[in-house]
Amino acid sequence: MNFIFRNLRKINLVFLLITAVFCLFSCATNMQKDKRPFIWLADRSKFILLPAKDIEKPLDGYQRISASFAGQDYRMNTWVKADENGMDIVLLNEMGANMGELIFKDDGITFSSSVFPSSLSPEYIIADFQFCFFNASALNSALKRDGFSFFSGVVNEKEIRRIYKGDTLIIEITFNSNYIVLVNHLRGYTYTLEGDF
Repeated sequence: MNFIFRNLRKINLVFLLITAVFCLFSCATNMQKDKRPFIWLADRSKFILLPAKDIEKPLDGYQRISASFAGQDYRMNTWVKADENGMDIVLLNEMGANMGELIFKDDGITFSSSVFPSSLSPEYIIADFQFCFFNASALNSALKRDGFSFFSGVVNEKEIRRIYKGDTLIIEITFNSNYIVLVNHLRGYTYTLEGDF
């Protein structure tokens, strides 16, 4: 009888250890997921940034950005290098001088600038870039998982991408031959990206 109880205790101990290890790895996996950069795409609804491998095609070249927000217009030149390893955006003024750099890798984002405030959230720039240049099926899966719906197709002979929360249109992106227009209806801003896409 003692033999049976001793073996039962050993079995229970082994079972508890296996359960503890499983829980530990399970928690570690959840913690890892929680550390991935994200944005609040809609109130109380976040979009977790996609990994760099989901880019549609590599980019390496000059882009001109025109932005409009709260009645103000902004213009900036950039050099964008983006591929499956990450993204590097160098911000340039009209004279070509470096005004800052934004680097996105799967393990994090760094942003440094002597011109732009440190309160600027680079995650939002990365997200808008992903909405324009990342693989539509990867975006569709991620957005659906996060509670959004995604449309990618041709409307009036133009390639369009739209992101919805319920029936509310949040973002609309229109692709033209050498420029892209992104309108965020919820946040009230517009980007026009010009370049060789």
